[in-house]
Amino acid sequence: MGAITYDMEIPSSISAEKMFKAFVLDGDTIIPKALPHAITGVQTLEGDGSVGTIKLTTFCYSIIESGALDVFESISYHIKIVATPDGGCICKNRSIYTPKCDAQVSEEEIKAGKERASGIFKKVEAYLLANPDC
Repeated sequence: MGAITYDMEIPSSISAEKMFKAFVLDGDTIIPKALPHAITGVQTLEGDGSVGTIKLTTFCYSIIESGALDVFESISYHIKIVATPDGGCICKNRSIYTPKCDAQVSEEEIKAGKERASGIFKKVEAYLLANPDC
């Protein structure tokens, strides 16, 4: 089975600038607050936040018998945040899942991946709406 690619667009009332800042520039502080059940922290190991900075992200993730790490060789997310005329934005997400060798991936697993990606975006959006000074 080859790589599985899917595209998804998620609209938001948050401006593109604020959403980009939350995900990219301030992601190490905002994302652990928006997703405390998924990420416990982000630590800068080297650099000042500019190009070449190395960060360690600690996830709360357990594998019981099986999981994504058993099935996929790699998972890649390409995110583009685009401004909309109403002052909000659209998060355009392309996810590429590359299964290991002969691993088979079900439609349910793909659907679950889409829901997780959408859920992360919506959690950060909810955090920004609840904390407008971020």
